[in-house]
Amino acid sequence: MINTKRLFLLLCMLPCFILAQTSNLKLEKTTSFFPDSKKINTEKIEWKYLTVPENWEKPDGKKIKIAVAVLKSTKNKESSNPIVFLQGGPGGGGIKGISGWFSHPLREKSDIVFIDVRGTGFSFPKFCPDLGKTFLEILAKNQDKKQDEQQKAVAAMLCKEDLINRNIDINAYNSKTIAKDLNALKTLLKYENWNVYAVSYGTYTAQVYANDFPQDIKSLTLDSSISDISQYYNLNTKNYMNSLEKVFKDCENNPNCNKQYPNLEATYYGTIAKLDKTPITVKVDKKIIPTGSFTYNAEDFKVAIQQSLYQKKLIPMLPLLITQFKNGNKSALSALVSSFSGALSLDYGAYYCVSCNEAIPSNSISDFDKNAGKYNKLKGGLSFYRSDFLVCDKWNSGTIKKENFYNDLSNLSNLSAPVLVFSGKFDPITPPENGEATVKKFKKGFLAEAPISGHSSSFSSAGAQIVNEFISDPNKTPDLHDLQSDTKVNFITDVKINGGVSKFANSLNEFKLLFFAPLIIAVAILIISIFSFLFYLIRRRGDSNANKQMKILIIITALIGLFTIGGLITAVSSTAQINFYILAFGVANKFMYLFTLQWIFIGFTLTSVLYFIIRAKSISNPSLIATVLFSLILIGIYFQYWGFFY
Repeated sequence: MINTKRLFLLLCMLPCFILAQTSNLKLEKTTSFFPDSKKINTEKIEWKYLTVPENWEKPDGKKIKIAVAVLKSTKNKESSNPIVFLQGGPGGGGIKGISGWFSHPLREKSDIVFIDVRGTGFSFPKFCPDLGKTFLEILAKNQDKKQDEQQKAVAAMLCKEDLINRNIDINAYNSKTIAKDLNALKTLLKYENWNVYAVSYGTYTAQVYANDFPQDIKSLTLDSSISDISQYYNLNTKNYMNSLEKVFKDCENNPNCNKQYPNLEATYYGTIAKLDKTPITVKVDKKIIPTGSFTYNAEDFKVAIQQSLYQKKLIPMLPLLITQFKNGNKSALSALVSSFSGALSLDYGAYYCVSCNEAIPSNSISDFDKNAGKYNKLKGGLSFYRSDFLVCDKWNSGTIKKENFYNDLSNLSNLSAPVLVFSGKFDPITPPENGEATVKKFKKGFLAEAPISGHSSSFSSAGAQIVNEFISDPNKTPDLHDLQSDTKVNFITDVKINGGVSKFANSLNEFKLLFFAPLIIAVAILIISIFSFLFYLIRRRGDSNANKQMKILIIITALIGLFTIGGLITAVSSTAQINFYILAFGVANKFMYLFTLQWIFIGFTLTSVLYFIIRAKSISNPSLIATVLFSLILIGIYFQYWGFFY
């Protein structure tokens, strides 16, 4: 028989034990992480900091703070079906993208919890937030990939040295500890369980979490999943090339694409060979790169194409992008640098803590090179990823680590919660095969394959609706019709290339009143002058020929200028509706007449100025005419500034 006295004593001690485990955990309210954003701060959001042990094996040791934002449901006061979102990377924070979720259908019935996992975003301690900028500056240099790798390793080691000097335990930042953070957060938010929605590398962390804390999981949504961490790097080149070869094949089978971009595959490899010998240097904003220039070599080109495969909107642009690299279109390539900047926006201190702790040790540089060697014309795998082996080799040196790097996921097969897995046909980093392998791990899994998407296919409107329906009723088979209704990529073929469009579109998007004020005043003067001069010509028929001809010239020139400005705004708006990435290269071909019209405008402006100079003595109100002419010249200066004439 069980000793009842001992049992009673154990039951009495249990609350004390639980309190001892949770006394070191705190969830405190804080102020908005975006104090200057009116858009964000008008929404119902609870801002919090979760305090947990840095090392969960030392609960009484050093504490860290993890940033949390709870986006409240628009309909339910008390969310009975909460969701936690895990960003990828590793090293990506979830909170900075919160505004993109304000109108998400999930929000109607659920609170959505965003977390900056330890070492990222608004969490403390902060790691090396500027390391990505340093990497961009390294990529911008005109040097070979070995120099890139060495300088990248040096920068990463400076980051590690800084972390160690601040007494940060770099071994305490990985998916295992993040899973414990999530469990603590769920408990302190007083949720019985919740729906876990993860993307990219976040899907691996989510699987570790589901394996270790299955009772926390109500449903699991994995978008662009990692099915086997031991092949994450090893098959990097294969995954990239398989995706790119699908683009080559689809373009070849598309009459318009094949006509516009014949032999696209040969163009791609030819561009690698060309850039290997003659890199392209472009000017960029010094706010992005202090030197004001970026040099594209073959490695940069390969990474640019690989990163483009991530986004559904960029996949139709790939034939155009490859061709513009081949043609050396500096204005378009200059605009592309900001995309590089975005791709390097991770918290790379956290990136290496996680990657060097659990991903790289499960892979090998020899297997990476063996896989890359199967693609001779590629001239090696992507150095952007291969360099992680060199960095992690140095990162892990001198660090005492556990013998077993591998996270045991054997409990996933027993998970009773339903699982929805998304995969995109063109995904270059977590290919469709990953989705097929991932869904087989679970008792009840559903696979949603997106035929024209790349990475993160659930972020489309159709994908969002599927996620919403799944989380509302996880046991129901998802309706994938809308996601799979489009099976062919509509490649962009009808584009008028012009370097000024990108700069003009950025100006409109930013719209700084101080910058546009002179142009607005000039336009107003021209509108007034058109009406007043027309009225003058009708009423004063006996005026001198010089006055009449001057006013007629100004009316014609002003009309051309105003029509051109209006046309450019319409062209940008219309083209953006088709695919806003086109604006990096030009506008839809139907607007090509506008660039001819600009030259006609310049011609008429010069003619008007020359006529004024020659006949100045015969023209009445010369100061008024000079003001109008200056307005015309000012519009021409704006055209010149935007670069439309190049």
